[in-house]
Amino acid sequence: MSPSTHHAADYRSPTVRQLRADLALALRAAAHHGLGEGICNHFSVELPDGSGRFLLNPRGFLWSEVQADDIVLVDQHGTRLAGKHEIEPTAMFIHAAVHRIAGKACVLHTHMPFATALTLTEDRGLDTTLSQNAMRFHGRVAIDPLYNGVALDVSEGERIARAMNGADIAFLGNHGVVVCGERMDYAYDDLYYLERACMHQVLAQQTGRPLQPVPAEMAARVAAQCCGERLQSELFFEALRRTL
Repeated sequence: MSPSTHHAADYRSPTVRQLRADLALALRAAAHHGLGEGICNHFSVELPDGSGRFLLNPRGFLWSEVQADDIVLVDQHGTRLAGKHEIEPTAMFIHAAVHRIAGKACVLHTHMPFATALTLTEDRGLDTTLSQNAMRFHGRVAIDPLYNGVALDVSEGERIARAMNGADIAFLGNHGVVVCGERMDYAYDDLYYLERACMHQVLAQQTGRPLQPVPAEMAARVAAQCCGERLQSELFFEALRRTL
């Protein structure tokens, strides 16, 4: 079997078909929830075979229109292995590096409004001791304060991946966020609730009244409660599958 035939067979395998369906669903859900930005930003999921190959949304598509057959299979060098569409260069530089260096299975990169708004502030990100939604991310967030231009080369993607320092979520200064997870349903649930937490913080700050955080110990306790039971994440994703 030639390499191209091998990749095509993998692309059509039941396991990869399911990953493609989940990735496409996450993109459509993000569009439904107002987390997209034109045809920009990208979601990816690594194949579970240790090959370093991963699935990625195609270039030039609104997230709301992406279906499983539109998803592209690429290698860590940006070579398209299977799929009928082109890929966008900056997606490769960021996603390939985060998969390879940070060791994350699912990588969701967005410029979603409220999270991105917080990257423009002096703190650069979310206060995880404010809302209950924010507390689920306590101890899971990295801040990359250095904006270094559009990620158009390998070194910038690698710099972002290293700045994550093992965290699940990274706020990229003056840019957007990266949300990672071991499964697509978990990663999407985090993406959705991260934006909700950021929205609550921005709205609270707009009141001009002093904010009231909880002690760090309480935030850590809530984070452990949320991360210790992810059935809610699975049910949310299946509800999206039924309705979208």
